[in-house]
Amino acid sequence: MPHKNTPYWRLSGFYFFYFASLGVLVPYWGLYLQWEGFSAQEIGELTAILLATRIVAPNIWGWIADHRGQRMSIVRLASFVGAIAFSAILFSNSYLWIAGVLFVFSFFWNASLPQFEATTLQHLGEHSHHYSKIRLWGSVGFIITVAGLGMLLEYYDASIVPYIMLLSLIAIWIISLTVPESSSRHLSLEHQPILAILKRPEVIAFLSLCILVQISHGPYYTFYTIYLEQHGYSRSLIGQLWALGVVAEIVIFLFMHHWLPRFGLRLVLLISLILSTVRWLIIGFYPDSLGLLLFAQLLHAASFGSFHAAAITWIHHYFTGKNQGRGQALYSSIGFGAGGAIGSLCSGYFWVSPGPTATFSMAALTTLIAFFIGLRWLKDPHSN
Repeated sequence: MPHKNTPYWRLSGFYFFYFASLGVLVPYWGLYLQWEGFSAQEIGELTAILLATRIVAPNIWGWIADHRGQRMSIVRLASFVGAIAFSAILFSNSYLWIAGVLFVFSFFWNASLPQFEATTLQHLGEHSHHYSKIRLWGSVGFIITVAGLGMLLEYYDASIVPYIMLLSLIAIWIISLTVPESSSRHLSLEHQPILAILKRPEVIAFLSLCILVQISHGPYYTFYTIYLEQHGYSRSLIGQLWALGVVAEIVIFLFMHHWLPRFGLRLVLLISLILSTVRWLIIGFYPDSLGLLLFAQLLHAASFGSFHAAAITWIHHYFTGKNQGRGQALYSSIGFGAGGAIGSLCSGYFWVSPGPTATFSMAALTTLIAFFIGLRWLKDPHSN
């Protein structure tokens, strides 16, 4: 358990509701857009908007937070405005309207998590390896939402998706009001210009890994639900498969605070990339084998769980002092933003032709390339 002065349950509560909203958005947003009559290409484009704003928004908000402090004030404002903006989705279903709503909503929504990650790590201080014990509650929120909504969609059509999403956004704002600001005493006094950090080969290699691994998730996050439904799986079972992946992620989070000091960040990241490659190949080539799909979902522990926990800790070690917020923002914008947007766009363009198998094969190739980049240039922070 983290230090007794850490506001464990309030931090955990924010993660719970934030990832509950992802439990609506990631598995079922494509299904909702398909229900509204959009093509695979349009679904890919609209999903990419959600992610593309992460390229810019977290860096803008990170710069403000690092210069003015008060990270939780930014999180509260972003959560409130994000919920208001998303509510406009209920007024029209035209492509341009939805695109505009998603752009405004995601600009604010994408601001909150990187600053909250920095807040959590500052609260933890020298116990940063306990991050996964708090973050796992986000996975719990995702599981409950994805499984529950999957069962609801057996009885109701996809029109309920935006309403459930709006409820989760309101909950995020409410819980953000309870989380205290973190003390700056946990920040390192050492401080380098951020450009000097970004020029280091191991930092360039790390950020390359982040963008490539998120590109590889593009087909999964955008089309996995649609893909399985096309192969005859029920929405309830699809929701349970999504949930299984996150259960595996939780198990990893429970052990990461032991494994990271023991095995090192570099080894954990490299193993995560190899197992990610295996996962995408299984999903692409064996969608009709429930047993293999179950195994592939367990590998979510590697493709997201262990990679993310190691990456957050890596950023915390390399981006110190006033660069802490900008480091988390860079991880979010380059990986989840640029990488996620490229992955969603490409999967939307490739989904019909050359098809799902080829699309997931390209995802596997992407993580394999990332593995060799990491093998050559990635270093553990303590090795410097």
